[in-house]
Amino acid sequence: MLSFSRIIGQEKAKRFLKQVMAREKIPHAYLFTGIAGVGKTSMARALAMALNCDLSVNGDSCGNCPACRKMMSGNFPDFISVTRRPDKKNILIDQVKDLNHKLRFAPVAGRYRVCLIQQAEIMTVAAANSFLKTLEEPPPGNILILNAVDPRDLLPTIVSRCQRVSFSPLPFKDIADWLVKERNVDKETAEVLARVSDGSPGRALNMCEGNFLEKRQEWLLSLVNLPGLSKEKAIHMAFEYAEKDKKKDNEKSGSNQTGVPAMLAVWESWYRDLLVVRAGGSAHLLINADFSQKLKKIAEKFIIKRLIDSVLAIDQAQQDLRRYRNKKLVMEHTVLRLKNLADAHGQR
Repeated sequence: MLSFSRIIGQEKAKRFLKQVMAREKIPHAYLFTGIAGVGKTSMARALAMALNCDLSVNGDSCGNCPACRKMMSGNFPDFISVTRRPDKKNILIDQVKDLNHKLRFAPVAGRYRVCLIQQAEIMTVAAANSFLKTLEEPPPGNILILNAVDPRDLLPTIVSRCQRVSFSPLPFKDIADWLVKERNVDKETAEVLARVSDGSPGRALNMCEGNFLEKRQEWLLSLVNLPGLSKEKAIHMAFEYAEKDKKKDNEKSGSNQTGVPAMLAVWESWYRDLLVVRAGGSAHLLINADFSQKLKKIAEKFIIKRLIDSVLAIDQAQQDLRRYRNKKLVMEHTVLRLKNLADAHGQR
């Protein structure tokens, strides 16, 4: 079911949207911001369902009327989702033009047509400018929702014309409880997934359904063993991970939870945990709490500056990959940098 009540957390966003629906005039454009997997898309669908529900109760959909049933089956004609095509890196102008053409007509089956732009920040400049014209003069009966991680990645003129709704990362306990109750995950596994999910229940679920935990073990072991590798073997390891990721991209079949970006996120969490331990922080602050004993042993060998530099090296790699830099070169530079920081002369 796609009702507000089924979305985990985000109570502030729910209250705001219900208050908006109670008004006579509903804003025509919203900007949902927050990390991936915290409920932005689910909230857009829940809003579309509630707005078109024939028997809504306290601002939420009933789940039983014809409009609700069509939404839940994915056959509601007045809900449109726009995302990048599988073989493209951006949302293109012809996709926006196609959307603009559909918006000229009145809603087919409901009171409102809800249009969701997924990852709105990846619209090309031409697509964004075309969409801006729609925002300036929106056809009646249409509600536009843009999903984005950071509003700074969008044109300021687009942001200024939207009602912003922020989505926050969830506490790890809430995610762990949800995995146990709703997905029948055992408690120990749920806690590990919740801690490494960065507050994203969607990410935790994706990791649970794939082989993320096994890959995480592999990634952390390779990082722990890095100081003992020769420069040549370290470079080979970097190229191997880059090649696996390239092959996965070409096949378009791999989970985004087991590629290089996911690995770098795990590596970053490891150095972050070493910093917590080295600084005398509480054990409950650890992300990789299931490796607490190994973290304590390794943290004793590092000075804090080297750990900070390691985090910064990974952060730079993540930025470079987002800019579509050469994956092999990024991985080679990052692995060698981490190795130098972890080698004996970089420890105390």
